[in-house]
Amino acid sequence: MSSRLWLPLIFLALFALCIGLMVGSVVVPAQDIFSAIFSREPSLNHDIIFNLRLPRVTTAFICGALLALSGLLLQVLLRNPLADPYILGVSGGASLAGLVAMVLGASWFILQMSAFAGAGLAIALVFGLSYRASGWRIENLLLVGVIVSAGFGALITLLLTLAPANDVRGMLFWLMGDLSHADAPWLAASVLVVCAAITLYQSASLDVLSLGEGKAKSLGVNVDSLQRLIYFCAAAACAAVVMTAGALGFVGLIAPHAARKLGATDHRRLTLASMLIGGSLVCLADSLARSLIAPQQLPVGVLMALLGVPAMLFLLTRRR
Repeated sequence: MSSRLWLPLIFLALFALCIGLMVGSVVVPAQDIFSAIFSREPSLNHDIIFNLRLPRVTTAFICGALLALSGLLLQVLLRNPLADPYILGVSGGASLAGLVAMVLGASWFILQMSAFAGAGLAIALVFGLSYRASGWRIENLLLVGVIVSAGFGALITLLLTLAPANDVRGMLFWLMGDLSHADAPWLAASVLVVCAAITLYQSASLDVLSLGEGKAKSLGVNVDSLQRLIYFCAAAACAAVVMTAGALGFVGLIAPHAARKLGATDHRRLTLASMLIGGSLVCLADSLARSLIAPQQLPVGVLMALLGVPAMLFLLTRRR
């Protein structure tokens, strides 16, 4: 990837973060943002930025980076360019457990813990059913993941059908991505740091694995261990997102492809570029969700798909 393209990506990330701080029910001019950040004097803009928007914008960027990283890892693991973070049932398990907590009237913290537990159950279930004594088979992982995901989807639909009418709207809003409760992104940030560090450390092995298992084994890569590490990193990243903000779709698919179209080839650069693109996309989508019909908010996942579909079509049809 040309070093000249890092500046546009960093500028895109800073622009998305700045837009996220500016727009909403109350528009805060750019100069007032810097004044509020560097001044300790209490003011309305200071409260809006630090108490409302900064935690949400930070969480949006972290969630986008996590989804991009998860999508990149799964595309390497499955050697399928259409793989995304929700293909292996982790999102379904987390969503189902979160919705059950929501129906029972649990607090937001209990809902997050329930989603985390549901994601852990899905990870264990898919891994346990796809791993055999004879070794790891990617075909089994993909097949089991798709089946488990379909099962969780059916249970989610059944739960929505049986849930009280007053709860259905909130449940659907959360399923489509909800950042309105994003006030403590530290767990998601911790998962991002750990998973990104592991991915960057294993980037050379990922480059070799992308050429095929046989080639990787001939070059001394422990393929089975690397594949298990990729799976658990991708699953943990997806679980952290669903636990924090619900199901935000399309980011894990489009961000790695956008990074490749921009010229990133090795996985060290792909990792960093994908995270910058994914975080920026979710920030921009969340800004639109908060400002299009303010003060009412739209589901972030819907706007993410509306932004992602034309962007993906453009990337696929663009000639380099």
